[in-house]
Amino acid sequence: MSHAEHLRADYAHFQPITTRWHDNDIYGHVNNVVYYSYFDSAVNTYLIEHGGLDIHHGSVVGFVVSSACDYFAPVAFPERIEVGLRVAKLGNSSVHYALAIFKHGQAQACAAGQFVHVFVDRASNRPVSIPPALREALSRLQRTTP
Repeated sequence: MSHAEHLRADYAHFQPITTRWHDNDIYGHVNNVVYYSYFDSAVNTYLIEHGGLDIHHGSVVGFVVSSACDYFAPVAFPERIEVGLRVAKLGNSSVHYALAIFKHGQAQACAAGQFVHVFVDRASNRPVSIPPALREALSRLQRTTP
């Protein structure tokens, strides 16, 4: 899989992220584990701003149950990046995201990942149907390609 397979046009929403000094590792680029925090921040920012997710008091929360990332080109502080986001599969209680890291203005991804949320009742930690406002926001991220 190459970065040419992950193009900006394949994603429905873009979340700007500011890289931080401490994101870089001893090799001078953003450490691989930091990409997961970028994914988490992009997804949750979208859910809060567009789906009304209440991370502090809401009765429904999203738990990450799976994640993966492939790396194609390095990113380093102080580069500006954007996380491309789309929904690959929208289930009853789960959503599969496809994500990619783009340097500001570039068409090809530096990294591409997958991320799965299961929505659960906060009190019981049991899966629940995705609430209507969240489902509507997530449905706007669906793409028929790729």
